Amino acid sequence: MALKARQELLDQIKAHGEETYPHECCGFLLGAFREGANLLLGLYRAENEWKDEEGARTPDGRVESRANRYLITPAQYKRADDAAKASGLGIIGYYHSHPDHPALPSGFDLDHSCWPGESYVIVSVEKGRATVLNSFTKPNYDKFEREEVVLEQA
Repeated sequence: MALKARQELLDQIKAHGEETYPHECCGFLLGAFREGANLLLGLYRAENEWKDEEGARTPDGRVESRANRYLITPAQYKRADDAAKASGLGIIGYYHSHPDHPALPSGFDLDHSCWPGESYVIVSVEKGRATVLNSFTKPNYDKFEREEVVLEQA
């Protein structure tokens, strides 16, 4: 599978990650499934509603916080879905940033992410600057596979 997108939209994801640094940003990918690929036609920014808990730790020992976790509530999902439908689009996936961490999915991402067939974009933000942007998909619920990001002409 592939994610087809205009550079402008990918740049908007990177900018969102830079704006929220050192916390994770998150949002929705809006578009349609066409010719075997997810076609990205818009974005819907979400607010990271993760609530920090005293003493909570990631499997690698880091403190869990908005710097390495994000939460999109059902209410935000509904607003994004309504906005997508109003534009004649659907939710084709999600995006979020990894502050000072690689643009690769974590175990937490695997357990709390997209449905099979949706795209899952991760942008690495190193010291406040967006660097690598990757997209993944889940052929099933057990693993991610990297998907090609194909640039579309405006």
